[in-house]
Amino acid sequence: MTYGFIGLGQMGAPMAGHLIDLGLIVYDTRPEAMAPLVEKGAQGAESPAAVTGPSRLVSIMVRDDEQVDDVVGEVLPAAAPGTVIAIHSTIRAETAVRLAERARPYGVEIVDAPVSGGYMGADAGTLAVMVGGTDAAFARCQEPFGTWANLVLHMGPVGAGTRTKLARNLLHFVAFTAAAEAQRLAEASGVSLRRLGRVVRHSDAVTGGPGAIMLRSTTAPLDREDPLHDIMRHVLALGEKDLSLALELAEELGVDTPLARLARERFAEGLGLPRPSGGQDE
Repeated sequence: MTYGFIGLGQMGAPMAGHLIDLGLIVYDTRPEAMAPLVEKGAQGAESPAAVTGPSRLVSIMVRDDEQVDDVVGEVLPAAAPGTVIAIHSTIRAETAVRLAERARPYGVEIVDAPVSGGYMGADAGTLAVMVGGTDAAFARCQEPFGTWANLVLHMGPVGAGTRTKLARNLLHFVAFTAAAEAQRLAEASGVSLRRLGRVVRHSDAVTGGPGAIMLRSTTAPLDREDPLHDIMRHVLALGEKDLSLALELAEELGVDTPLARLARERFAEGLGLPRPSGGQDE
């Protein structure tokens, strides 16, 4: 099989690089982006359609919904029946669903397959990829995706991959805002921000960070017989205490910490537990 890759930016170029030995044809609007891959053995194409003709799996990694629309519009007429088009760009979930409908008359399947792990993961081949599509399309993609990802998960039908990525990135960027809040508190306390950052990166690498508590299959309240109930109660006790201490310090120093206040207010519910009353479960 020949693999096609369209969009050779910061993420796309290293992802595509892992496919060269399998037979790769590439396209980017910038010839200079294609040149390093062509030098390593990939075939350069003159257009998205020229990528698609000989390829039965075409990956698209462009900027946004509009560019994805444009590229898919070019590749569909050139795609042979049975081709799978994988969209790695982070787009709206409904865009992927709409494009899957548009592709059906051509006998082409769309999968939305956004990735997580950044440039470093793309370069190392250690990305996570969240795939939305049919079982058959996922089976076609699983092995080639495994050249640049070491976590390849089928999340459900078309659109499910994108919904997963949006939820994952909600956590990511809200955490960045929380990090800024923590840095303001640390700075007002006279703490080195660079050393705080080293501590955070070290401990998150050990514990898994926020993902360490993402163990439940539902956000509904935990049953008292659930094995996770006592674990989450322990997390709640630690979190309530530490958030309260941090809020006390912030008040003393005159640092506004709205995310910390909201976190303490919603912490128990987020863990699947009732809010404490007098320090105990209701």
